[in-house]
Amino acid sequence: MPFDVKTNPLLEPAGLARFDIITPEHITPAIDTLLGQCRAAVARVTDPAAPASWETVVEPLDDALDRLGRAWGVVAHLNAVADAPPLRAQYNANLPRLTQFWTELAQNEALYGRYKAIAAGDDFARLAPARRRVIDIELRDFRLGGAELPQPGKERLRAIRERQSQLSTRFAENVLDATNAFELLVDDAGRLAGVPDDTLQMLREAAQAEGKPGYKLTLRAPSYLPILQYADDRALREQLFHAYSTRASEFGRPQWDNTQPIIELLRLRREQAELLGHRDFAELSLVPKMAESPQQVLDFLRDLARRARPFAERDMAELKEFAARELKLPDLQAWDISYASEKLRQARYAYSEQELKAYFPQPRVLAGLFRVVETLFSVAIRQDRAPVWHPDVSFHRIESPAGEPIGQFYLDLYARAHKQGGAWHGDARARRRAKGELQTPVSFLTCNFSPPSGGRPALFTHDEVLTLFHEFGHGLHHMLSRVDEASVSGIRGVEWDAVELPSQFIENFCWQWEALQLLTAHVDSGERLPRALFERMIAARNFQSGLFMLRQVEFGLFDMLAHTALDPAKTDAAALLRLMEEVRREVAVVTQPPYQRMPWTFTHVFAGGYASGYYSYKWAEVLSADAYAAFEETGDTLDPGLGRRFLDEVLATGGSRPAMDSFVAFRGRKPSIDALLRHHGMNA
Repeated sequence: MPFDVKTNPLLEPAGLARFDIITPEHITPAIDTLLGQCRAAVARVTDPAAPASWETVVEPLDDALDRLGRAWGVVAHLNAVADAPPLRAQYNANLPRLTQFWTELAQNEALYGRYKAIAAGDDFARLAPARRRVIDIELRDFRLGGAELPQPGKERLRAIRERQSQLSTRFAENVLDATNAFELLVDDAGRLAGVPDDTLQMLREAAQAEGKPGYKLTLRAPSYLPILQYADDRALREQLFHAYSTRASEFGRPQWDNTQPIIELLRLRREQAELLGHRDFAELSLVPKMAESPQQVLDFLRDLARRARPFAERDMAELKEFAARELKLPDLQAWDISYASEKLRQARYAYSEQELKAYFPQPRVLAGLFRVVETLFSVAIRQDRAPVWHPDVSFHRIESPAGEPIGQFYLDLYARAHKQGGAWHGDARARRRAKGELQTPVSFLTCNFSPPSGGRPALFTHDEVLTLFHEFGHGLHHMLSRVDEASVSGIRGVEWDAVELPSQFIENFCWQWEALQLLTAHVDSGERLPRALFERMIAARNFQSGLFMLRQVEFGLFDMLAHTALDPAKTDAAALLRLMEEVRREVAVVTQPPYQRMPWTFTHVFAGGYASGYYSYKWAEVLSADAYAAFEETGDTLDPGLGRRFLDEVLATGGSRPAMDSFVAFRGRKPSIDALLRHHGMNA
């Protein structure tokens, strides 16, 4: 079926997405066309009369799958950043069709046979290493997809995967809808005492935009987090904390309650694992990861907890003593933690997050980020033009020193209604060479920061700068790839628990004096970050690092135990809460109120790709801290030579070889946990 770009922009064969003209009505016809083309391609490459080779099987199938993947990637991205009822309806109508197709593909015995024939052929040893890696991964994924199951098992697995995709989408929609449904109008400015002026301006403008007086508070991060951190009104903090902690649970509207989606997902995941010969979903999940077993992951997390706990207990004891003495809060509660911590930080280190924020206006931060990347990796980042889905979105390109195009990216920085919370990197298009033509990679980089207000540029907290660097690290992994096979190019084909290595690695530069001189310019004076303030900031770097470490371990343990220790047949809301409480008793030092419902909004695990994989953040942090330690050892944290080696051995290789091989090629040895503990001040 020929492409008709004029009537359906989702059928654009190779260019950038036409976000300016895409409508929900384009989705189903485009998916009809592309699914038809993919099924026709599968029929051609599985023709037994044709030889099984890279050129006759892999390349033509990749051509069709690439077009489908790019079109659906646009739809999925819009659903995340511009959610509206017509788009949501089309997304949900087509998601089962995509899930069915990918499941059918993974279970296609004839196609599986073609890949096995390529692997067994005389030419396999002569294929480039990246192509051999593609074949190996495909064979593994056929097995994980159920290609070796008898027909009844295949059919049941198809039904399981289709239902899982529906439940995960519903989970995310419930969180988004429950978040958006809450608003609190505050008429009395006195109730907002302590809240920074720029946040007050934003809250005032949000109310004015709807023709309402006063200040509009929501549960979106730019509103919620400053209230918890700065508002002197304890009752207001508790009110928002309660609303935030009970989203998408039995405390809200029944249609947004995520209890049943969680329970059903856990049951389906266990059934999926057992169908494929595994004891539980965690064991199945680890097959394509670096970690070898669920027990190894649990031991790793518990070892981190053991090391961090003394520091966390000290952090908590100091905070309680300070809160009782200075803030007259003898009964410190969960909704007081951020507030009391900020007051203690100011008292101990003589600076506030708000003071530091004035040095991070958005234009300067972006320019500094680009300069750091350009210095390390010998590239140039330029403003570019492309249709976008919102006026706040910018578009950029990355070039080689010779001006050759390497990749492009969309940058969507600010929170707004109808946009999912959090920050993430999306793969819009992978690097791929086909028929002599090079397709360069494109990334979606999405954050949820406070927008500009009061005629001033957006100001970022240092944590937000870290988040921006983190997502840009994912983007660099994707865009700086030199691998020409799409399925192992960039972030594709990389073990899930190593994907965070580049993103966490690049965060380290946000703490370096040389980099901060590029990143900072006071919003009023233009002055760079003063050395004295930098020293106080560095002194505070590991402020409450024990508490933060235990929080991450808590989430990772809950995720792993939910997929191993719980019996899904007997799991209900009470069982989930008991597990959460058991994990907290084991590792946490912060007491949560009984109404807290963290699992009900745990989108990483129940609506993202981190099921039995949340531990990856800490696992990859071992790798990233040790990789960055190589720069510390040289004494030049912006060493272009070492940056080039990191590019050559880690970023550019993508998934074309095992992540451990890439790490060892860069570092010269296997990773050590020492740098991670040192960076968190836990090496004593």
